[in-house]
Amino acid sequence: MVASAPTLTSEAAFDVEAIRKDFPILSRQVHGVPLVYLDSANTSQKPRQVLDALDDFYSRHNANVARAVHTLGSEATTMFEAARDKVAAFINAPRREEVIFTKNISESLNLLAYSLSNATTFPGAEKFRIGPGDNIVVTEMEHHSNLVPWQLLAQRTGAEFRYIPIDEDGRLVTSAIAERIDARTKVVSFVHQSNALGTVNPVARIVARAKEVGALTILDAAQSAPHRPVDVQALGVDFLGFTGHKLYGPTGVGVLWGRYELLAELPPFMGGGEMIETVDMTGTTYAAPPHRFEAGTPMIAEAVGLGAAIDYVSAIGMENIQAREDELTAYALQAFATVPGLKVIGPNSPQERGATISFVVKGIHPHDVSQLLDEQGIAVRAGHHCARPVCVRYGIPATTRASFGIYTTTAEIDALVAGLARVQEMFG
Repeated sequence: MVASAPTLTSEAAFDVEAIRKDFPILSRQVHGVPLVYLDSANTSQKPRQVLDALDDFYSRHNANVARAVHTLGSEATTMFEAARDKVAAFINAPRREEVIFTKNISESLNLLAYSLSNATTFPGAEKFRIGPGDNIVVTEMEHHSNLVPWQLLAQRTGAEFRYIPIDEDGRLVTSAIAERIDARTKVVSFVHQSNALGTVNPVARIVARAKEVGALTILDAAQSAPHRPVDVQALGVDFLGFTGHKLYGPTGVGVLWGRYELLAELPPFMGGGEMIETVDMTGTTYAAPPHRFEAGTPMIAEAVGLGAAIDYVSAIGMENIQAREDELTAYALQAFATVPGLKVIGPNSPQERGATISFVVKGIHPHDVSQLLDEQGIAVRAGHHCARPVCVRYGIPATTRASFGIYTTTAEIDALVAGLARVQEMFG
Protein backbone atom coordinates (compact mmCIF):
# COMPACT_ATOMS: atom_id res chain seq x y z
CA MET A 1 0.00 0.00 0.00
CA VAL A 2 1.40 3.41 -0.98
CA ALA A 3 0.90 6.21 1.54
CA SER A 4 -1.12 9.14 0.30
CA ALA A 5 0.42 12.60 0.30
CA PRO A 6 -0.62 15.26 2.79
CA THR A 7 -2.97 17.93 1.51
CA LEU A 8 -1.02 20.99 0.35
CA THR A 9 -2.36 24.20 -1.11
CA SER A 10 0.21 23.99 -3.93
CA GLU A 11 3.32 22.08 -4.86
CA ALA A 12 5.62 24.53 -3.14
CA ALA A 13 3.36 25.39 -0.21
CA PHE A 14 3.82 24.14 3.32
CA ASP A 15 0.33 23.88 4.75
CA VAL A 16 1.11 23.05 8.36
CA GLU A 17 -2.54 22.95 9.43
CA ALA A 18 -3.32 20.36 6.74
CA ILE A 19 -0.27 18.36 7.81
CA ARG A 20 -1.31 18.46 11.47
CA LYS A 21 -4.63 16.84 10.60
CA ASP A 22 -2.69 13.78 9.43
CA PHE A 23 -1.33 13.23 12.97
CA PRO A 24 -4.07 11.87 15.25
CA ILE A 25 -2.11 12.35 18.47
CA LEU A 26 -1.90 16.11 17.98
CA SER A 27 -5.64 16.39 18.62
CA ARG A 28 -5.42 15.05 22.17
CA GLN A 29 -5.21 17.03 25.39
CA VAL A 30 -2.69 16.74 28.22
CA HIS A 31 -3.68 17.91 31.69
CA GLY A 32 -6.84 19.37 30.21
CA VAL A 33 -5.12 21.57 27.63
CA PRO A 34 -4.18 20.96 23.97
CA LEU A 35 -0.92 19.08 23.50
CA VAL A 36 2.08 21.14 22.38
CA TYR A 37 4.60 18.53 21.21
CA LEU A 38 8.14 19.90 21.07
CA ASP A 39 10.12 16.67 21.46
CA SER A 40 10.55 15.46 17.89
CA ALA A 41 14.32 14.98 18.30
CA ASN A 42 13.47 12.29 20.82
CA THR A 43 10.81 10.66 18.66
CA SER A 44 8.49 12.06 16.03
CA GLN A 45 4.76 11.55 15.93
CA LYS A 46 3.29 9.33 13.21
CA PRO A 47 0.89 10.37 10.44
CA ARG A 48 -2.23 8.39 9.69
CA GLN A 49 -0.64 7.18 6.45
CA VAL A 50 2.05 5.32 8.44
CA LEU A 51 -0.48 3.91 10.90
CA ASP A 52 -2.62 2.72 8.01
CA ALA A 53 0.37 1.04 6.35
CA LEU A 54 1.12 -0.92 9.52
CA ASP A 55 -2.51 -1.93 9.93
CA ASP A 56 -2.74 -2.96 6.26
CA PHE A 57 0.37 -5.14 6.49
CA TYR A 58 -0.71 -6.98 9.63
CA SER A 59 -4.35 -7.25 8.53
CA ARG A 60 -3.85 -8.43 4.96
CA HIS A 61 -0.25 -9.45 4.18
CA ASN A 62 1.41 -10.72 7.37
CA ALA A 63 3.96 -13.47 6.68
CA ASN A 64 7.69 -13.99 6.94
CA VAL A 65 9.92 -12.79 4.12
CA ALA A 66 12.16 -14.88 1.84
CA ARG A 67 10.93 -18.10 3.44
CA ALA A 68 7.64 -18.95 1.76
CA VAL A 69 6.36 -19.36 -1.77
CA HIS A 70 2.74 -18.89 -0.78
CA THR A 71 0.85 -15.72 -1.62
CA LEU A 72 1.20 -14.00 1.74
CA GLY A 73 4.93 -14.74 1.86
CA SER A 74 5.39 -13.34 -1.62
CA GLU A 75 3.39 -10.21 -0.78
CA ALA A 76 5.32 -9.62 2.44
CA THR A 77 8.66 -10.04 0.65
CA THR A 78 7.61 -7.67 -2.12
CA MET A 79 6.51 -5.01 0.39
CA PHE A 80 9.68 -5.39 2.48
CA GLU A 81 11.96 -5.09 -0.54
CA ALA A 82 9.90 -2.17 -1.88
CA ALA A 83 10.70 -0.36 1.37
CA ARG A 84 14.39 -0.96 0.68
CA ASP A 85 13.95 0.67 -2.73
CA LYS A 86 12.27 3.67 -1.12
CA VAL A 87 15.12 4.13 1.34
CA ALA A 88 17.70 3.85 -1.45
CA ALA A 89 15.91 6.54 -3.46
CA PHE A 90 15.46 8.74 -0.37
CA ILE A 91 19.20 8.90 0.32
CA ASN A 92 20.26 8.65 -3.35
CA ALA A 93 22.10 5.37 -2.86
CA PRO A 94 23.74 4.07 -6.05
CA ARG A 95 22.48 0.51 -5.37
CA ARG A 96 19.52 -0.87 -3.42
CA GLU A 97 21.81 -3.64 -2.09
CA GLU A 98 23.66 -0.99 -0.11
CA VAL A 99 20.64 -0.50 2.21
CA ILE A 100 20.61 -2.67 5.33
CA PHE A 101 17.67 -2.72 7.74
CA THR A 102 18.50 -2.64 11.44
CA LYS A 103 16.36 -2.00 14.51
CA ASN A 104 17.72 1.55 15.00
CA ILE A 105 20.83 3.62 14.42
CA SER A 106 22.41 2.28 17.62
CA GLU A 107 22.37 -1.17 16.05
CA SER A 108 23.68 0.27 12.77
CA LEU A 109 26.71 1.75 14.52
CA ASN A 110 27.28 -1.33 16.66
CA LEU A 111 27.05 -3.48 13.53
CA LEU A 112 29.95 -1.55 12.02
CA ALA A 113 32.01 -1.56 15.22
CA TYR A 114 31.65 -5.32 15.72
CA SER A 115 32.15 -6.11 12.05
CA LEU A 116 35.42 -4.17 12.14
CA SER A 117 36.37 -6.08 15.27
CA ASN A 118 35.62 -9.39 13.50
CA ALA A 119 38.01 -8.37 10.71
CA THR A 120 40.88 -9.39 12.98
CA THR A 121 40.33 -13.06 12.10
CA PHE A 122 38.14 -12.86 8.99
CA PRO A 123 39.85 -13.93 5.72
CA GLY A 124 40.08 -11.18 3.12
CA ALA A 125 39.18 -8.39 5.55
CA GLU A 126 42.68 -7.07 6.15
CA LYS A 127 41.75 -3.52 5.11
CA PHE A 128 39.33 -3.29 8.06
CA ARG A 129 41.73 -4.49 10.74
CA ILE A 130 42.41 -2.16 13.64
CA GLY A 131 45.05 -2.66 16.32
CA PRO A 132 47.54 -1.03 18.67
CA GLY A 133 48.99 2.15 17.20
CA ASP A 134 45.83 2.89 15.23
CA ASN A 135 43.19 5.38 16.35
CA ILE A 136 39.44 5.95 16.12
CA VAL A 137 38.11 9.54 15.98
CA VAL A 138 34.69 10.87 17.01
CA THR A 139 33.55 14.31 18.21
CA GLU A 140 32.76 15.67 21.65
CA MET A 141 29.13 16.25 20.69
CA GLU A 142 28.26 12.64 19.84
CA HIS A 143 25.23 10.75 21.09
CA HIS A 144 26.24 7.86 23.35
CA SER A 145 25.36 5.45 20.53
CA ASN A 146 28.23 6.94 18.53
CA LEU A 147 30.62 6.98 21.47
CA VAL A 148 30.28 3.70 23.36
CA PRO A 149 30.60 1.29 20.38
CA TRP A 150 33.89 2.94 19.38
CA GLN A 151 35.20 3.00 22.94
CA LEU A 152 34.45 -0.72 23.12
CA LEU A 153 36.16 -1.32 19.77
CA ALA A 154 39.23 0.56 21.02
CA GLN A 155 39.27 -1.62 24.15
CA ARG A 156 38.96 -4.84 22.12
CA THR A 157 41.66 -3.92 19.62
CA GLY A 158 44.09 -1.76 21.59
CA ALA A 159 43.48 1.23 19.33
CA GLU A 160 43.48 4.80 20.68
CA PHE A 161 40.14 6.57 21.11
CA ARG A 162 40.19 10.28 20.17
CA TYR A 163 37.70 13.10 19.81
CA ILE A 164 37.44 16.48 18.12
CA PRO A 165 36.47 19.07 20.79
CA ILE A 166 33.68 21.63 20.59
CA ASP A 167 34.00 25.36 21.24
CA GLU A 168 31.95 27.75 23.36
CA ASP A 169 29.41 28.24 20.56
CA GLY A 170 28.71 24.52 20.20
CA ARG A 171 30.69 24.03 17.00
CA LEU A 172 33.71 21.84 16.30
CA VAL A 173 37.14 23.32 16.84
CA THR A 174 38.09 23.28 13.17
CA SER A 175 41.84 23.29 13.75
CA ALA A 176 41.46 20.03 15.65
CA ILE A 177 40.04 18.20 12.61
CA ALA A 178 43.45 17.94 10.96
CA GLU A 179 45.20 17.40 14.29
CA ARG A 180 43.09 14.53 15.58
CA ILE A 181 42.68 12.77 12.21
CA ASP A 182 46.16 11.60 11.26
CA ALA A 183 47.99 8.89 9.33
CA ARG A 184 47.09 6.25 11.94
CA THR A 185 43.36 7.01 11.95
CA LYS A 186 41.27 4.05 10.78
CA VAL A 187 37.74 5.29 11.52
CA VAL A 188 36.12 8.72 11.76
CA SER A 189 32.55 8.49 13.02
CA PHE A 190 30.64 11.71 13.57
CA VAL A 191 27.19 13.21 13.79
CA HIS A 192 25.66 15.17 10.91
CA GLN A 193 23.36 17.23 13.16
CA SER A 194 23.79 17.17 16.93
CA ASN A 195 20.82 15.99 18.96
CA ALA A 196 22.01 18.02 21.96
CA LEU A 197 23.18 21.24 20.30
CA GLY A 198 21.44 21.38 16.92
CA THR A 199 24.84 21.99 15.27
CA VAL A 200 25.19 20.89 11.65
CA ASN A 201 28.76 19.72 11.21
CA PRO A 202 31.11 20.47 8.27
CA VAL A 203 30.83 17.05 6.63
CA ALA A 204 32.84 17.93 3.53
CA ARG A 205 35.81 19.17 5.55
CA ILE A 206 35.89 16.11 7.82
CA VAL A 207 35.47 13.66 4.94
CA ALA A 208 38.22 15.37 2.94
CA ARG A 209 40.65 15.05 5.84
CA ALA A 210 39.71 11.40 6.42
CA LYS A 211 40.25 10.61 2.74
CA GLU A 212 43.70 12.20 2.90
CA VAL A 213 44.77 9.61 5.48
CA GLY A 214 42.72 6.68 4.14
CA ALA A 215 40.28 6.46 7.06
CA LEU A 216 36.72 5.13 6.85
CA THR A 217 34.00 7.74 7.44
CA ILE A 218 30.72 7.01 9.19
CA LEU A 219 27.94 9.59 9.47
CA ASP A 220 25.20 9.54 12.11
CA ALA A 221 22.22 11.04 10.27
CA ALA A 222 19.58 10.26 12.89
CA GLN A 223 18.84 13.96 13.40
CA SER A 224 19.42 15.13 9.85
CA ALA A 225 17.48 12.59 7.77
CA PRO A 226 14.06 13.78 9.06
CA HIS A 227 14.86 17.46 8.56
CA ARG A 228 16.98 18.05 5.45
CA PRO A 229 17.90 16.30 2.19
CA VAL A 230 20.46 13.54 2.73
CA ASP A 231 22.38 12.45 -0.37
CA VAL A 232 25.01 9.82 0.34
CA GLN A 233 26.76 10.42 -2.97
CA ALA A 234 27.05 14.16 -2.38
CA LEU A 235 28.13 13.71 1.26
CA GLY A 236 30.96 11.41 0.21
CA VAL A 237 30.95 9.26 3.37
CA ASP A 238 31.57 5.51 3.40
CA PHE A 239 28.70 4.59 5.74
CA LEU A 240 25.59 6.39 6.99
CA GLY A 241 22.86 5.45 9.43
CA PHE A 242 19.53 6.82 10.58
CA THR A 243 16.52 5.64 12.52
CA GLY A 244 12.87 5.31 11.50
CA HIS A 245 11.07 6.59 14.58
CA LYS A 246 12.53 10.09 14.23
CA LEU A 247 11.50 10.16 10.54
CA TYR A 248 7.76 9.89 11.28
CA GLY A 249 8.01 6.11 10.94
CA PRO A 250 7.61 3.25 13.42
CA THR A 251 9.93 2.38 16.27
CA GLY A 252 12.09 -0.69 15.88
CA VAL A 253 13.51 0.02 12.42
CA GLY A 254 16.69 1.75 11.33
CA VAL A 255 18.96 1.89 8.31
CA LEU A 256 22.63 1.37 7.64
CA TRP A 257 23.90 2.40 4.23
CA GLY A 258 27.38 1.55 3.02
CA ARG A 259 29.37 1.58 -0.17
CA TYR A 260 28.80 -1.79 -1.81
CA GLU A 261 32.47 -2.53 -2.37
CA LEU A 262 33.06 -2.12 1.36
CA LEU A 263 30.01 -4.09 2.45
CA ALA A 264 31.01 -6.94 0.12
CA GLU A 265 34.27 -7.40 2.03
CA LEU A 266 33.09 -6.48 5.54
CA PRO A 267 32.75 -9.44 7.96
CA PRO A 268 29.25 -10.23 9.24
CA PHE A 269 28.04 -8.96 12.60
CA MET A 270 25.42 -11.55 13.60
CA GLY A 271 25.01 -15.15 12.47
CA GLY A 272 21.70 -16.83 11.71
CA GLY A 273 19.17 -17.52 9.06
CA GLU A 274 19.19 -15.74 5.69
CA MET A 275 22.65 -14.21 6.11
CA ILE A 276 24.34 -17.32 4.74
CA GLU A 277 25.20 -18.73 1.34
CA THR A 278 25.97 -22.31 2.44
CA VAL A 279 26.27 -23.94 5.84
CA ASP A 280 27.74 -27.32 6.78
CA MET A 281 29.40 -28.74 9.86
CA THR A 282 32.85 -27.71 8.69
CA GLY A 283 32.15 -24.07 7.94
CA THR A 284 29.91 -21.37 6.46
CA THR A 285 30.00 -19.01 3.53
CA TYR A 286 28.03 -15.79 3.65
CA ALA A 287 25.42 -14.11 1.51
CA ALA A 288 26.09 -10.95 -0.45
CA PRO A 289 24.97 -7.60 0.99
CA PRO A 290 22.52 -6.59 2.25
CA HIS A 291 21.39 -10.03 3.48
CA ARG A 292 24.80 -10.79 5.00
CA PHE A 293 23.93 -8.22 7.67
CA GLU A 294 20.24 -9.10 8.19
CA ALA A 295 20.33 -12.30 10.22
CA GLY A 296 17.00 -13.78 11.29
CA THR A 297 13.49 -12.46 10.76
CA PRO A 298 13.80 -8.75 10.06
CA MET A 299 11.54 -5.90 11.13
CA ILE A 300 9.11 -6.46 8.26
CA ALA A 301 6.08 -4.37 9.19
CA GLU A 302 8.31 -1.63 10.57
CA ALA A 303 10.23 -1.41 7.30
CA VAL A 304 6.94 -1.15 5.42
CA GLY A 305 5.90 1.62 7.81
CA LEU A 306 9.22 3.40 7.24
CA GLY A 307 8.56 3.20 3.51
CA ALA A 308 5.20 4.89 4.07
CA ALA A 309 6.89 7.60 6.14
CA ILE A 310 9.38 8.21 3.33
CA ASP A 311 6.49 8.48 0.88
CA TYR A 312 4.92 11.06 3.20
CA VAL A 313 7.91 13.37 3.65
CA SER A 314 8.94 12.97 0.00
CA ALA A 315 5.51 14.21 -1.06
CA ILE A 316 6.09 17.35 0.99
CA GLY A 317 9.67 17.66 -0.22
CA MET A 318 12.74 17.55 2.00
CA GLU A 319 13.87 20.95 0.70
CA ASN A 320 10.50 22.40 1.77
CA ILE A 321 10.82 20.74 5.18
CA GLN A 322 14.29 22.16 5.71
CA ALA A 323 13.23 25.65 4.65
CA ARG A 324 10.22 25.58 6.95
CA GLU A 325 12.22 24.33 9.93
CA ASP A 326 14.98 26.87 9.31
CA GLU A 327 12.31 29.57 9.64
CA LEU A 328 10.97 27.98 12.84
CA THR A 329 14.46 27.82 14.31
CA ALA A 330 15.17 31.48 13.57
CA TYR A 331 11.78 32.39 15.05
CA ALA A 332 12.44 30.38 18.20
CA LEU A 333 15.92 31.81 18.75
CA GLN A 334 14.50 35.33 18.51
CA ALA A 335 11.69 34.40 20.90
CA PHE A 336 14.08 32.82 23.41
CA ALA A 337 16.13 36.03 23.43
CA THR A 338 13.17 37.73 25.14
CA VAL A 339 13.16 35.29 28.07
CA PRO A 340 15.18 36.67 31.02
CA GLY A 341 17.84 34.28 32.28
CA LEU A 342 17.53 31.86 29.35
CA LYS A 343 20.80 30.74 27.77
CA VAL A 344 20.95 28.68 24.60
CA ILE A 345 23.50 25.87 24.75
CA GLY A 346 24.76 25.54 21.19
CA PRO A 347 24.76 27.85 18.18
CA ASN A 348 22.80 31.02 18.93
CA SER A 349 22.28 31.82 15.27
CA PRO A 350 20.20 29.91 12.72
CA GLN A 351 23.12 29.32 10.36
CA GLU A 352 24.39 25.72 10.12
CA ARG A 353 22.08 24.46 12.83
CA GLY A 354 18.94 22.38 12.92
CA ALA A 355 15.54 22.66 14.56
CA THR A 356 16.70 21.45 17.96
CA ILE A 357 17.43 24.03 20.66
CA SER A 358 18.78 23.20 24.11
CA PHE A 359 18.79 25.80 26.86
CA VAL A 360 19.08 26.46 30.57
CA VAL A 361 17.05 28.90 32.65
CA LYS A 362 18.97 30.60 35.43
CA GLY A 363 18.08 29.35 38.88
CA ILE A 364 15.79 26.51 37.72
CA HIS A 365 16.85 22.92 37.13
CA PRO A 366 16.01 21.66 33.63
CA HIS A 367 13.98 18.78 35.06
CA ASP A 368 11.80 21.27 36.95
CA VAL A 369 11.38 23.35 33.79
CA SER A 370 10.28 20.28 31.84
CA GLN A 371 7.88 19.04 34.49
CA LEU A 372 6.20 22.41 34.95
CA LEU A 373 5.88 22.85 31.19
CA ASP A 374 4.27 19.41 30.99
CA GLU A 375 1.63 20.57 33.46
CA GLN A 376 0.79 23.20 30.84
CA GLY A 377 0.53 20.54 28.10
CA ILE A 378 3.96 21.38 26.62
CA ALA A 379 6.18 18.37 25.92
CA VAL A 380 9.93 19.07 25.92
CA ARG A 381 12.82 16.92 27.06
CA ALA A 382 15.19 17.52 29.96
CA GLY A 383 18.46 15.74 30.68
CA HIS A 384 21.78 15.21 28.96
CA HIS A 385 20.00 13.76 25.90
CA CYS A 386 22.33 10.74 25.75
CA ALA A 387 25.17 13.16 25.08
CA ARG A 388 26.56 13.63 28.58
CA PRO A 389 30.02 14.86 27.44
CA VAL A 390 28.30 17.96 26.04
CA CYS A 391 26.94 18.85 29.47
CA VAL A 392 30.32 18.13 31.04
CA ARG A 393 31.95 20.42 28.46
CA TYR A 394 29.74 23.34 29.52
CA GLY A 395 29.73 22.57 33.23
CA ILE A 396 25.97 22.02 33.50
CA PRO A 397 24.01 19.03 34.83
CA ALA A 398 21.45 18.98 32.02
CA THR A 399 19.50 21.13 29.57
CA THR A 400 15.91 21.58 28.52
CA ARG A 401 15.47 20.82 24.84
CA ALA A 402 12.77 21.96 22.43
CA SER A 403 12.81 20.25 19.05
CA PHE A 404 10.55 20.79 16.08
CA GLY A 405 8.99 18.73 13.29
CA ILE A 406 6.90 19.21 10.19
CA TYR A 407 3.80 19.78 12.36
CA THR A 408 5.31 22.47 14.61
CA THR A 409 3.75 25.95 14.50
CA THR A 410 4.93 29.38 15.58
CA ALA A 411 1.94 29.42 17.95
CA GLU A 412 3.44 26.42 19.74
CA ILE A 413 6.76 28.24 20.10
CA ASP A 414 4.84 31.22 21.51
CA ALA A 415 3.13 28.83 23.95
CA LEU A 416 6.55 27.55 25.06
CA VAL A 417 7.81 31.09 25.70
CA ALA A 418 4.65 31.94 27.66
CA GLY A 419 5.02 28.67 29.55
CA LEU A 420 8.59 29.52 30.50
CA ALA A 421 7.39 32.86 31.86
CA ARG A 422 4.91 31.01 34.08
CA VAL A 423 7.64 28.65 35.26
CA GLN A 424 9.77 31.64 36.25
CA GLU A 425 6.83 33.16 38.11
CA MET A 426 6.45 29.94 40.11
CA PHE A 427 10.09 30.18 41.14
CA GLY A 428 9.83 33.86 41.99
